[in-house]
Amino acid sequence: MWDDLWTDARIATMQGDALGLIEPGAIAVRDGHIAWVGPMSELPANDARRTHDAGGRFILPGFVDPHTHLVFAGNRIGEFERQLGGATRAELAAEGGGILATMYATRAASEDDLVAGATPRLLRLMSEGVTTVEIKSGYGLDLESELRMLRAARRLGRENGIRVVTSFLGAHVTPPEFKGRSAEYLTYLAEVVLPAAIAEGLVDICDGGIEGLSIQPVDMLRLYAAAQRAGLPVKGHTDQYGDAGGGGILAGIGALSADHLEYSSEASVVAMAAAGTVATLLPGSTLFLNEPRRPPVEWLRKHGVRMALATNCNPGSSPTLSPLLVLALGCSFFRMTPVEALRGYTVHAARAAGLAGKVGELRAGLPADFVLWDITQPAELCYWLGGSPGREIIRAGVSVS
Repeated sequence: MWDDLWTDARIATMQGDALGLIEPGAIAVRDGHIAWVGPMSELPANDARRTHDAGGRFILPGFVDPHTHLVFAGNRIGEFERQLGGATRAELAAEGGGILATMYATRAASEDDLVAGATPRLLRLMSEGVTTVEIKSGYGLDLESELRMLRAARRLGRENGIRVVTSFLGAHVTPPEFKGRSAEYLTYLAEVVLPAAIAEGLVDICDGGIEGLSIQPVDMLRLYAAAQRAGLPVKGHTDQYGDAGGGGILAGIGALSADHLEYSSEASVVAMAAAGTVATLLPGSTLFLNEPRRPPVEWLRKHGVRMALATNCNPGSSPTLSPLLVLALGCSFFRMTPVEALRGYTVHAARAAGLAGKVGELRAGLPADFVLWDITQPAELCYWLGGSPGREIIRAGVSVS
């Protein structure tokens, strides 16, 4: 017997190369997982404890946000105002602003403080259909603070009933204690901080920056190698400020994803295609920083690279809390098609988060995480700027909205 059955739905399974639409369709749930999904005409004879008439609404998988910096303390509103007045990022950094400003605030915060601050941000994402979220460390930059951030991320998942993937981003920038000694800092991360995080079961992915700024790619590769020896997949921030060749470097080590990519070359895109490395695109940063450069979507499309979308929620460059806005910006800023954008926030985002075949699709055996949307067609989710279509969110087979 099934626990729940939704009938008369228009279901976007994300199977195949498009949305995998089934109209009209039904979806059955048992023990928090999808037991059956398919056309109404093929619905098996089976009893359900509860039957729900979807009334022709669209059902899509729950969104997967594969790149967030959701855990941090403080804010950088003052820097935002300064930038609007003409201050450059370099000037702000020289004054102690930027990532290091958030580092000092985060180091001073307790685990409870971090959880309390991040919870409203997480709930905002969840309210727009996010059922899986990646959360990075990277604002602690020392042993105790990095572990505290990762513990807070794990708690956020437990306390809010959402699937959380954690990424270790100790190699975000070089902290002041290691100023001018970035190679030593990467050794410290590889030999002390990352092993401690792994031993405590706090980390799922190793992240880092390949921009050729405060951390050199050769040193970052040493940390990635340590992570991979420990069985962790890797991903990276790269090619945001210039072509560092990071997309190709990450592809060369089999990374899950390369994120940002505004300045990536076609050679890097070709390498990513061959390796299956996902391109995670972050339009919230483009909007907030008023950046003129866009990721090479045409090359990514031409060479068949999977494109994911994410909020990149963070206090400095993307204080973005709306998945629906990200979908809209992916289309209007980056010229993705609605199908590309929706796949980018579901099935391809799942791959970028190390969960390929586990979430982001609607098929038997997967968690029953999906959303019923009051829309006329799926593209409507990418159409409204600031719109909020009606929705019912199902997590593990239970309605939570």
